[in-house]
Amino acid sequence: MAGKKKKWAWIAAAALLIGVVGKGLDHRPVVRRYEVKSEKLTQRVRLVFLSDLHSCDYGTGQSELLELVEAQGPDLVLLGGDWVDDEWDRLSPERAYTAAQALAERWPTYYVTGNHEIWSGQAQQIKVELAALGVTVLSGESTVAEAQGQRLQICGLDDPDAGENVWRRELETLRRGREEAAFTILLTHRPERAEEYGGFDLTLSGHAHGGQWRIPALVNGLLAPDQGFFPAYAGGVYPVDGGGTLLVGRGLARESTRVPRFYNPPEVVVAELVPAL
Repeated sequence: MAGKKKKWAWIAAAALLIGVVGKGLDHRPVVRRYEVKSEKLTQRVRLVFLSDLHSCDYGTGQSELLELVEAQGPDLVLLGGDWVDDEWDRLSPERAYTAAQALAERWPTYYVTGNHEIWSGQAQQIKVELAALGVTVLSGESTVAEAQGQRLQICGLDDPDAGENVWRRELETLRRGREEAAFTILLTHRPERAEEYGGFDLTLSGHAHGGQWRIPALVNGLLAPDQGFFPAYAGGVYPVDGGGTLLVGRGLARESTRVPRFYNPPEVVVAELVPAL
């Protein structure tokens, strides 16, 4: 009898372990919502922020991703770099272009480079391709968008791997060109440079991939590029010195990563901009 109890205990433990690991390896995309308040707003504006697609596959015509974005009813869509991967032989850029075209046909869509576009050696070509598909490409430039009667200034910063001097020159240009009356959004790939982003109302970034492995409620992220172990900016909302909010998306990469994500599913970020009461 004791032997049978021990056997069933082992079976139950194994089943529990399989269930825990299986749930952790569930790579279906999720939606995470954040609210950002501002006195510059009189109406709500909904942003969808997508980063780090890395040319990954989301079904025929990228339908899995596009249907999820559609369900959120965004006013604007912002792409925070590493949309196209640099391993073109393994991860076809056509998947990234297909998704970008479909997004731009439905919503005003904005893009900045990430490090993998720079590493590909084809960053300029990628920018040209995305612009031809209707995406607004920002490289140290800003543009004004009107949404729900609100004036939003969207500022786009190239990845630092385009050159440190280029990055700093672009950032300074964007900082000088801020419109005080407009709600300013800085679109940039790198969260680890958060101390540089003060003064923009909202900064959106990716790159960290959520720290790859997570333990919910205990470890927000294990390891992230350019941050190392237990990254400070793995995913979520952070205050920025000098004013403003940093929102870090966990990204959409899945088959592109050599180490699988664990309790860290791909993420569609919804940023709800709301008037401060």
